[in-house]
Amino acid sequence: MKSIIVLSLFILLSCQNTAVNAPEKPVSLDSKDTKDLPLSKVILPEGYQIEVYASDVENARSMALSPSGTLYVGTRSKGDVYALRDTDGDQIVDEKFVLMAEGNMPNGVAFKDGDLYVAEVDRILKFSDIEDKLEDPGTPELIYDKYPKEKHHGWKFIAFGPDDKLYVPVGAPCNICESDDQVFASITRINPDGTGMEIVQSGVRNTVGFTWHPESGDLWFTDNGRDMLGDDIPACELNRANADGMHFGYPYCHQGDLSDPDFGLDSPCSDYTKPAQNLGPHVAPLGIEFTHGTQFEADFKETVFMAEHGSWNRSKKIGYRITAVPLDNNYESQGYDVFASGWLDEETDEVWGRPVDIEWMSDGSMLVSDDFADVIYRISKKG
Repeated sequence: MKSIIVLSLFILLSCQNTAVNAPEKPVSLDSKDTKDLPLSKVILPEGYQIEVYASDVENARSMALSPSGTLYVGTRSKGDVYALRDTDGDQIVDEKFVLMAEGNMPNGVAFKDGDLYVAEVDRILKFSDIEDKLEDPGTPELIYDKYPKEKHHGWKFIAFGPDDKLYVPVGAPCNICESDDQVFASITRINPDGTGMEIVQSGVRNTVGFTWHPESGDLWFTDNGRDMLGDDIPACELNRANADGMHFGYPYCHQGDLSDPDFGLDSPCSDYTKPAQNLGPHVAPLGIEFTHGTQFEADFKETVFMAEHGSWNRSKKIGYRITAVPLDNNYESQGYDVFASGWLDEETDEVWGRPVDIEWMSDGSMLVSDDFADVIYRISKKG
């Protein structure tokens, strides 16, 4: 009986804790080895340049930068969470720590008050005082474990809002469907200790990137449109929420004016909040940031930047780029432009990179993660 109790306790603890792999010493990286990446193919506005900030970052997805300059990176298929450091200040990462291994799609990372929060499919974990123990982070604390276990759109982007609460999306568990559980196709939030979970926004099929306007505090987020309606519809979306409790249409209405053929016949699009900007069809917009810092402000004041991961089943590929939406004084879109492209060869349909997330460095340069090329780029103003 005693052995059975011990075995049961072991199984319980295994379910509650995430596998952690912390090397005794950080892995040294030579990020000058760019794996022969054709960076010269990346098309940028005049006066801007792209370099590899970190290479050998397998399946690099969402990023969070600490005030000290440590870059935390989550993964989806790899299951690892990394910490990256540039110890000599040459704008090239030379140390990589593996904080967690073989996790359940630990895509989302967020940093607050010295602690690193990690989002798996169904739970939120926290590494306390992570900056002081990168070499031996220990077992993370379980913060919340009541999110659905469905893996379809189950990977998560997370971030702390102006209200100091952690925002956590829950994607639709399907391409297109109605769900009895209202938590699906939503954006939720919880307190830093995991209490007070509530649904903030609804009708959001799958957002893997959001941020808040630095002045108005409004929530802006990308949303991936449904599949199987052809190559050219529906548009993916950039959305703006200026209040809690809004509904953005899914599964009844897409792109603000397209009723779903299966679920939208009795639900007019006028019942739902329209996108701030329709994007390309199937471009898969993920990471999003407003202009920040002095390097980009002169050319891109009041602009939303988005990482478009690119289509997966379109007959002609689209996306695989960084796009920009400039806003006017009323936060209305003034267009939809390409900022950086070239990861997709539009003539041959060949792809060598897929942008995922965007993060700003303290000097105003832009970091872009790429889960296909396994690198993180740094885009900066020349000179």
